[in-house]
Amino acid sequence: MGAREVILDRIRKNLGRVAEENQPPVPEVWPRTHPSSADLARRFSEELRAVHGEALVHHNWLSAQEDFWNLAEKAGWRQALVMDRPLAWQLANSAPGLQTIPVPDSPVPRDLEPTPVSILEAECLLADTGSAVVVCRNPGERLACYLPPACVIVATADRLCEHLPAAWERITSVARQPEMRGECVIITGPSRTADIEKILILGVHGPKRLIVYLIGAE
Repeated sequence: MGAREVILDRIRKNLGRVAEENQPPVPEVWPRTHPSSADLARRFSEELRAVHGEALVHHNWLSAQEDFWNLAEKAGWRQALVMDRPLAWQLANSAPGLQTIPVPDSPVPRDLEPTPVSILEAECLLADTGSAVVVCRNPGERLACYLPPACVIVATADRLCEHLPAAWERITSVARQPEMRGECVIITGPSRTADIEKILILGVHGPKRLIVYLIGAE
């Protein structure tokens, strides 16, 4: 067998062989101090309020639902875009006078423009920045994060994370699902800009009002 045949024979034997890949360890960007649930809730609320967001912490669902009913009445909301997630519907259905509209997969923005509020569910909450991580599986859910003048986000206390690295496991467990499509949107307070004469203006690029319901915090 000549040199050419030897080389081709080695190629044939190795074709289709998949080498095992050992994933490198995840580097520790920020150390974890493992604060209590109460400390996480307090830090999240403080950080969210610092960027003009509203943190509404409730020990149970009954209290949160009553609060949302009063909030919708006071704000004059008659319609709401609701993300197709259990917690979002549970909160939305607590306001009897509110017409709920399921978020369509690929809506025409003009059709949804009159809707005053969206109700979303957060996959996790980041305590160090007061941010909500929302998984948007289609263009409609992404639009619901930005289009309505007000955005209500709901999450339970078990979704509180110390910071973004502490949330990676939860986020990647969703992202690696075979049927998963879309993106994760990190929402930190209402839309704000100071591009014009360095004057802070809310609601230019997204919701002017952001409200986060945190359920089950101590």
